[in-house]
Amino acid sequence: MSGSWLTTPAVVGAGTMGMGIAEVLATAGYPVLIWDMLPAVMDRARKQLKERLAARVAKGRLSAEEAEGMLERIQPVESLDELAKCELVIEAIVERLEAKQSLFAQLDELVSPTAVLASNTSSLSITAIAGATKRPDRVLGMHFFNPAPRMPLVEVVHGAQTAPHVLKQVYGWLSGLGKVPVRVADAPGFLVNRVARSYHTEAVKLVAQQSARKEQVDRILEGAGFPMGPFALQDLIGIDVNLAASVSVYEATFHEARFRPHYHQQRMVEQKALGRKTGKGHYEYGG
Repeated sequence: MSGSWLTTPAVVGAGTMGMGIAEVLATAGYPVLIWDMLPAVMDRARKQLKERLAARVAKGRLSAEEAEGMLERIQPVESLDELAKCELVIEAIVERLEAKQSLFAQLDELVSPTAVLASNTSSLSITAIAGATKRPDRVLGMHFFNPAPRMPLVEVVHGAQTAPHVLKQVYGWLSGLGKVPVRVADAPGFLVNRVARSYHTEAVKLVAQQSARKEQVDRILEGAGFPMGPFALQDLIGIDVNLAASVSVYEATFHEARFRPHYHQQRMVEQKALGRKTGKGHYEYGG
């Protein structure tokens, strides 16, 4: 394990990102506490992780012993109070500022004054989240990308009051995990999501204007060197998550026109056509 300051990290939220981050930590050898307010979400996430690990074992990419060890190191807890001993808590809940502020206020009362509180938010203000605590100097953004076990990049976001030594500590620790941390300022959308807004919204506008089909846009951009086209990527991320990031950046820039989301994505969310996680988004996914 890397990072002598850390023995027991925790993750709050057992969705796709939360469980992915927990897998990263367990792979590094950490016992990880994970809590979700919905037990059904936790049960489903554990089942899906077990299936993913079994598939890797079947392909010879992981030994059965390693898979079993990882599952044992990810320890679900029944109460938020059980995270009191953790030196690092990474939040990965719904992308709503009020929800994150409420959670951080609770964590602030639970954990040690020296503990670090990190948010996996993709676009919300770290300064605003930290403002809900009495320790804004120990709050930062730790934005992993989906899927967290495979994607190396992590945005390390400093709020207005984040202490430089905390940033340095976390940056070095992430490097030790084999990740590629990038320090970014607390600006709307940070770095990746700020640039990615045009990648996503312009693609939606092109199709809405009937300039091209979704399949064509994805194929052409993949041919140009992008790992995934915008529509396949939105399905992987989740249409709801992608829309939330777009809305967040749009509102944070005081409705700057170039960041305006497209209503087609809103209609998809209303239909629960959210991408891979619901079996249907821009494309359909069987099984």
